[in-house]
Amino acid sequence: MGNVEKVLEDTRVAILATNGFEQSELEVPRDFLRKAGAEVEIVSLQEGKIRGWREKNWGDEVTVDRALGDVSAERYAALVLPGGQMNPDILRMEPAVVAFVQAFAALGKPIAAICHGPWLLVEADLVRGRELTSYSSIRTDIANAGGNWVDQEVVVDGNLITSRKPADLTAFCAALVEELRGKASAAAE
Repeated sequence: MGNVEKVLEDTRVAILATNGFEQSELEVPRDFLRKAGAEVEIVSLQEGKIRGWREKNWGDEVTVDRALGDVSAERYAALVLPGGQMNPDILRMEPAVVAFVQAFAALGKPIAAICHGPWLLVEADLVRGRELTSYSSIRTDIANAGGNWVDQEVVVDGNLITSRKPADLTAFCAALVEELRGKASAAAE
């Protein structure tokens, strides 16, 4: 991912996750955004640590910066939803999580979801009439929710940024930084 300019100073981004998040899909965007100057907070259902999933086994723990009940969408410029099968499946069953995702949409803030992360967009009823991508196994879920699923490494449709899998992380992170840079430029004018 090379050198990244510090273009996102004074920008705070939330990464919403719980146990079972795909390790790379949390860590790579977190590190990429930090290199770009953003403040990144890991938000979860409760404080403490959450454990990632790496390939076919449990991965590393990550410290939670904020409990979901202690934050609002207004605090952040964007929301990142990593995948992994367990992580979004657990999160989409929590009404407070769905409301948090919907609040970002209502404010027109970027929501970046990768792999199984778009399950949260489906649950929040945000895919109807939108073009997006995801891990191929949830393609039918997206279509059934009224979304137009496409097989591309990254898709940007308004405030939604989606990607398919860890191999797409470079394009995913670049699209999110570009979206945030555009919002920062517009706000400065």
